[in-house]
Amino acid sequence: MFRTILLGTFLAISAVPVMAADVARGGARVTTIFDHPLPSVPGKSLRGVLVEYGPAGSSPSHTHAASAFITATVIEGSVRSRINDGPEKVFHVGESFVEMPGDHHGVSANASNVESSKLLAVFVVDTDDTKLTMPDRP
Repeated sequence: MFRTILLGTFLAISAVPVMAADVARGGARVTTIFDHPLPSVPGKSLRGVLVEYGPAGSSPSHTHAASAFITATVIEGSVRSRINDGPEKVFHVGESFVEMPGDHHGVSANASNVESSKLLAVFVVDTDDTKLTMPDRP
């Protein structure tokens, strides 16, 4: 009986998902969360990337794979963004922006110095493209 209780307790504890650590102040974390070839568009894939910013966090200015069409939706907090020579804008939960192939992402940052923020970037990209983001400076 004791072994059954211990086994049940172990299984219950191991089934609890491990929470990811919060992103540090000033930091950013990028995680690919899905990658699926598009069956009706040979050579193209749909990739989902979760971008998490700690308070005052940001990503360096960058471009993406030449084939990448991207739509990004804020899912937590607010995000500052500037594409090409356009104005810097703040996007809030539920708001989206797009990046066309060849666009330059000059600003990508948390709009808050206190709260975290997250966005989901969905890429339509050549399946062979393995490097999605290229910072302006190495």
